[in-house]
Amino acid sequence: MSTAKVEIQLSSEELLKAVEQLNQPDLERFVSQVLALQAQRKASSLPQTEAELLLKINQGIPSDTQNHYNELLSKREAENITSNEYRELLNLTEQIEKLQAQRIEYLAELARLRGISLIALMGNLGIQTQMYV
Repeated sequence: MSTAKVEIQLSSEELLKAVEQLNQPDLERFVSQVLALQAQRKASSLPQTEAELLLKINQGIPSDTQNHYNELLSKREAENITSNEYRELLNLTEQIEKLQAQRIEYLAELARLRGISLIALMGNLGIQTQMYV
């Protein structure tokens, strides 16, 4: 995708309408960049340890890993996955679970530093828990 630099003033509503036009991979990359920007701004007014933890918490799963994982999940759901792809899916699942577990550890450490529960911290940061049925 080629880009050109244009200076323009947009309201947040106009910006949201522009973002709505992004395809899924570009949207995920944009959201990740916005979260990183938000973490950097919050980090500038926090103690160093908290700032570092927030940056790690907001790092997320690399978009290429997430995209490949999603592709393999789709193939599995369509029952069109090879045995090699299935092994790769299992390996990616393990990698993602390890990244998520590390993120929870960072969240727990930040909650400890702030003297609040993990659930309260997640609420403060706007992090929603996922329900698995």
